[in-house]
Amino acid sequence: MYASREDIGYDFGDDSKVGSKPIKPNPNIDGGWAWMIVLSSFLVHILIMGSQMALGILNMEWLEEFNQSRGLTAWVSSLSMGITLIVGPFIGLFISMCGCRTTAIVGGILNALGWILSAYASNVHYLFLTFGVTAGIGSGMVYLPAVVMVGQYFQKRRALAQGLSTTGTGFGAFLMTALLKYLCTEFGWRNAMFIQGAISLNLCVCGALMRPLSPKDLSEKYVVRSDSEENRAKALSHSTETIKSNGVLDEEAEKKEEAANEEVLGSVQHIEIGGKSGSGRSMYGLRILKTVSQLTVTVRKGFALWYSSYFGAASLFTNRVFVAFIIWALFAYSSFVIPFIHLPEIVKQYNLSRQDNVFPLTSIIAIVHIFGKVILGIISDLPCISTWNVFLLANFTLVTCILTLPLMQTYVGLAVVCALIGFSSGYFSLMPVVTEDLVGTKHLANAYGIIICANGISALFGPPFAGWIYDITQKYDFSFYIAGLLYTVGIIFLLIQPCIQKKRPREKSTEEAQV
Repeated sequence: MYASREDIGYDFGDDSKVGSKPIKPNPNIDGGWAWMIVLSSFLVHILIMGSQMALGILNMEWLEEFNQSRGLTAWVSSLSMGITLIVGPFIGLFISMCGCRTTAIVGGILNALGWILSAYASNVHYLFLTFGVTAGIGSGMVYLPAVVMVGQYFQKRRALAQGLSTTGTGFGAFLMTALLKYLCTEFGWRNAMFIQGAISLNLCVCGALMRPLSPKDLSEKYVVRSDSEENRAKALSHSTETIKSNGVLDEEAEKKEEAANEEVLGSVQHIEIGGKSGSGRSMYGLRILKTVSQLTVTVRKGFALWYSSYFGAASLFTNRVFVAFIIWALFAYSSFVIPFIHLPEIVKQYNLSRQDNVFPLTSIIAIVHIFGKVILGIISDLPCISTWNVFLLANFTLVTCILTLPLMQTYVGLAVVCALIGFSSGYFSLMPVVTEDLVGTKHLANAYGIIICANGISALFGPPFAGWIYDITQKYDFSFYIAGLLYTVGIIFLLIQPCIQKKRPREKSTEEAQV
């Protein structure tokens, strides 16, 4: 129930006994059903992130329908995108209690409900509740399990798998933009949202594909990993000492609590067996009591794991590198979102609309972004390459492009910078990999929930902040400069903390592990 030192992802150098056990790995790890998980995650990114990238089509319809200011209307899209990511830590609680599959299916229903209810909106404030909040929470309940499940099913090819699954964002941006534009033209925006709600029910199918690994399979994965991470503990020694000083939660207390829970369930079962001669009503009541008891145990275990990850002795916040990662995330995502929101206006100011209509700059970002995710994932999986170094190099490239973009006043110059922005932002596929390296697979859901929550805050306030700067200066230059400087501050926090610069050695083959 509680976090052990292996679960947090640290190696204390005493795993010799564990590593000597013969291991028969699950064939679905790095193969088999794992690729169905990648397909499921790919479709989730198309339906959720792709749809959010295409909200500009609906935003124009809402402006014409409700005659509200651009700032107020834009908050509908910002709420949906921001809440999808901000609810990450709370979705981690649902995953701990119910699992990824159940959480994703419920989220798919909630997301579809938000789209359908929005079709009957009478004002913008109604959309805040139905589309911004309801659909946003539903999206978050599907998005986080889609990322977590890929991390659970892959060990050797994690970066490539995450890269392939997250390319759905780029594909979805094209598909959903064309689809929503066609639906709005043919049927009107209200019917378009109703149809999109029906399409979003396919998220439930994606959730059903998220077949959970058994605890035995996960423990075997930890054993294989612990034998290949001896050097990584040295790089994170400072964070390890922090965990040691705080102490790991008492395992004996965990065993006692589990024994007590089993005793309660056993007593209920004994009463049920002994009372077979009783009335059917009594037997029905005992079955309900047993079900409630089992549900209570599951909820308590899930909440204890979630609580210990945030506030317990093994809290994620005792890892200084992870805390620096959170600070970085608070500034990073807005630097990617701001160009998508404000590039059309910049093109108009520079009188480049004719060239942009032929091949939009935002399309260049989206297309190259797809290739960037896959290529960076392949490079990161190479034995001689550190995922952390690739992640940092991509960040440096992106922040340089953000600071350089206002200096470009020709279409060719802007196109080159946008292509570099799209490629370097492919590091998003490495974020789950880096997070798992920091905290371990078992805590990936809670840890990545915190990271995407920070990204959500950045996405929620970044574009409005850039617009506010424009209202003051009548230029977008300072918006990009300020965003770039804040982004640089986040990167500095990553550099000044102990970091995982050594690539994890490749896992030993099955034959070597058995010997």
